Amino acid sequence: MSEEKKIRIEKGDCLEFAKKHIATRAIDMVVTSPPYDNLRKYNGFEFDEDATIKALYDVVKIGGVVAWVVQDATVKGSKTGSSFRQALKFKEAGFNIHDVMIWNKGCFSAVGALHSRYAPVFEYIFIFSKGAPRVFNPLKDRPNKHAGTFVHGNIRQKDGTVKDMSGKGVKKIGAFGQRFNVWEMPPVMSRKDTSHPAPFPVRLASDLIISWTRPGDLVFDPFTGSGSTAVAALQTGRQFIGCDISAEYVEMAKNRILTERKNK
Repeated sequence: MSEEKKIRIEKGDCLEFAKKHIATRAIDMVVTSPPYDNLRKYNGFEFDEDATIKALYDVVKIGGVVAWVVQDATVKGSKTGSSFRQALKFKEAGFNIHDVMIWNKGCFSAVGALHSRYAPVFEYIFIFSKGAPRVFNPLKDRPNKHAGTFVHGNIRQKDGTVKDMSGKGVKKIGAFGQRFNVWEMPPVMSRKDTSHPAPFPVRLASDLIISWTRPGDLVFDPFTGSGSTAVAALQTGRQFIGCDISAEYVEMAKNRILTERKNK
């Protein structure tokens, strides 16, 4: 397959696009951040979450995964809870809620009232799976505080008793351990590459893709936006298909792919 055909981005409504251009159970992984709670304006697009979730269930393979990055707005002093409502809808559609992760941005995004609550600095990453995930490549880049020392500590059992950890006093702790499910990385603050109102960090997308797919797998982003997931797919050797309702964003995403290919 040619390099151009491996990355496909088209203009169109995600529901119509999926129906016309994506075969049933064709997608290995979906990585996306939907336009949630009207926190940003996307050229007047209205998000139909029920129809979108159903469409994703139809196109994702058995063993495939959806990474759904969302946050809730605050309306009349209360969080909307849209993120968790959507998670339950994914479960009702047939997906498993495989994990609930946190993307810690480490900085205030200027959305929220600081006079009454703490500054919001994170978003949820829901990992939905269609059955058991067929792939998991855990990232092991978390520095171990006790690297070089012997394994120590206990594990508490269901009945309240404790037992020694495996390898206690014998096995040495390595320099790096498997990541936890709170990922710390800054958001995209510069508008050098994109004028999109909420650009997705390429590193976040690529780390998700590496974790739950293999090289050559097909990744789908129904809300491609500025094309960060497409760039991540290209960088990690995956195929990509995506769409966006905005012709401006589609052109922006295609230009980013051209730039990435030149850089490679």
